[in-house]
Amino acid sequence: MPKIIKNRRIGDDGWRLLDADALLAPGENGFVPDLPAGDVIAPLRLWRLRRDELIGRAGRVGVLLAAHDAPEAITPDLGHFALVAVRFDKFGDGRGYSLARLLRERYGWDGELRATGAIGRDQLLFLSRCGFDAFELADESRLAPAFAAFEEFSEAYQASVEQPLPLFRRRAAPGAFMLSDEETDYTAPAGVAP
Repeated sequence: MPKIIKNRRIGDDGWRLLDADALLAPGENGFVPDLPAGDVIAPLRLWRLRRDELIGRAGRVGVLLAAHDAPEAITPDLGHFALVAVRFDKFGDGRGYSLARLLRERYGWDGELRATGAIGRDQLLFLSRCGFDAFELADESRLAPAFAAFEEFSEAYQASVEQPLPLFRRRAAPGAFMLSDEETDYTAPAGVAP
């Protein structure tokens, strides 16, 4: 069984990605193939065309979005999904990060949000800060060494899904940076303009 990082642990991946082309084309008998049972991830195109069949079969359903897909394409159906996966086709494509933030913050998605495709160790911390909680790396032998990525920075300045306040707001608790009256009195040394 394939392995993934989920909730910062390595575990088995019981999900099966469906082949949209094979499940949308008629077979030799002229009929479209039946959908398999079990936990499946349907590419968005397959979801749109066979939605009712996917909902009615045995097993949980997830959906796979490309980084260029708009989250509004699935928001009416979020209640049917146990997983939303976002595929990164290129290392430098940042649209999936925005997609994750929108799903978490605007649309309230609280289920599994998986990053898949062209992702590497260097991206894991930033992907998690945008809301991803599961990561499917192409090379499973790199899963264990990838854990160090989550601990590389002890503090982040920016707000994130994990920490909605930026650092200056988190540290600016009442009185945290207040100076006393004596410290605010400034007398310039001779010859220096205040």
